[in-house]
Amino acid sequence: MPDDVVAVRAAAEEESAFSHPAVEPDATAAYGDHPDQLIDFYAPRGATGSVPLVVVLHGGAWRAPYDRRHITPFAGFLARRGFAVANVEYRRGADVDVDGERAGAGVGAVAGRWPDTFDDVAAALDALPALARQALPQADARRTVLTGHSAGGHLALWAASRHVLPVGAPWRVDGPPPLRGVVALAPIADFEVADKLAVCGGAARQLLGGDAHFGERRPYADPALLLPTGIATTLVQGRTDLVVPEAVAESYADAAAKAGEVVGLTLLEDVGHFPLIDPVADACAVVVEEIAQLAW
Repeated sequence: MPDDVVAVRAAAEEESAFSHPAVEPDATAAYGDHPDQLIDFYAPRGATGSVPLVVVLHGGAWRAPYDRRHITPFAGFLARRGFAVANVEYRRGADVDVDGERAGAGVGAVAGRWPDTFDDVAAALDALPALARQALPQADARRTVLTGHSAGGHLALWAASRHVLPVGAPWRVDGPPPLRGVVALAPIADFEVADKLAVCGGAARQLLGGDAHFGERRPYADPALLLPTGIATTLVQGRTDLVVPEAVAESYADAAAKAGEVVGLTLLEDVGHFPLIDPVADACAVVVEEIAQLAW
């Protein structure tokens, strides 16, 4: 397909995904004192008895302008499909880059905060079982699936790998998290490949603090270096994704195979970055099916 056609379609896909009004949660709970340390809860619609819990980590290149509200239509869609949903907010980047200069045009902000972004995701997942029991009594924490889009896909993979973090890492836990699995959507899953491709304006390098820290911090943050996890994992990737190219997911899948782990990789033809979280897109229905296969 010609590049100009792909670009035009990608723009239309993004416009569609961001055209939906935000879906208000049924409850919100704090897992810390910072204003961004919040989890929105969505009760399952039309379901009886206990149901699986889907934990959503939003994308946006770990940058401050992109908060959890843009993924609330996806969270609402999951709730309408009978899942209990927890939509996690976390601290993201400031509006200056790592050298104290304003971030470049089209970038919007530096990506992430070290270590705050990782602190928050770890704290949110640790607090989630107790918070979900209060907010969503019908949620079955034993059937929890973690999903995330783009930068949130990275965070989902990372959260599932905390038990294989280097010894001494502040987020390390003793054993695998109690998850049915992870469904990572167009994830920034391999920092080396993402950095070479300048994904999201070099967001992975910014997340780790810039050139001075990229190499030393990768073993604590790069999912491709945190294998095998022993957690059932599926990647869903559009083949015409211009934001996080297919090569990033493929590299992670290759690394997983070399580590002895089986990771599913679902490649969707003629699909870009945003249909994966767009409730009106066919790709989003595929995502929900992948989640259901792990959850039920």
